[in-house]
Amino acid sequence: MRTLTSSASAGAVALPVQDELLYEIVDGQRVEMSLMSAYATWLASRLHGLLWPYAEEHALGTAVTDMLFILDTQRDLRRRPDMAFVSATRWPLLQALPETGDWAVVPDLAVEVLSPNDVMKDVLAKLREYFHYGVQVVWVVSPEEQQVYVYTSPTQLRILTVDETLTEAQLLPGFHLPLARLFQRATAPRATPAT
Repeated sequence: MRTLTSSASAGAVALPVQDELLYEIVDGQRVEMSLMSAYATWLASRLHGLLWPYAEEHALGTAVTDMLFILDTQRDLRRRPDMAFVSATRWPLLQALPETGDWAVVPDLAVEVLSPNDVMKDVLAKLREYFHYGVQVVWVVSPEEQQVYVYTSPTQLRILTVDETLTEAQLLPGFHLPLARLFQRATAPRATPAT
């Protein structure tokens, strides 16, 4: 980690800056990922914050964000969904995660949150790849449309709108998330000035 110095105020302030962007590995080549918008990042974090305690409480598995998963060791293919869920069947709850390196497991659920700079054909190519390697379900979250595209295969899809509820009976039995709750804005309502 390196630092930048800001001189916007009277005293200089050291600001931490990451040395590198997030990346994936495709055929052994490092591919930098495009930056997510603030709202897309917030949505991924919010979804994780709602799903993780449920999965833990019901001993269903592990929910993570920005984890680099090793999908194919021979091809050296490592993907980083915005959020993912790995069931206790694929990775037992008492089995420790690797302390170094990437996670050598295919997630059951992969979540991609669209940002304005995402190219849909690239998202769909990644989705097909996920299913090829054994991901069971992919959620593509569209902040602009306030919809979630629920894929159970590259060609089987349900589109949920903000008035509907996101569920996943097979992987997350009993989990219900009204999309209106997910898509609420990250900003607090503004106070009305007193007159």
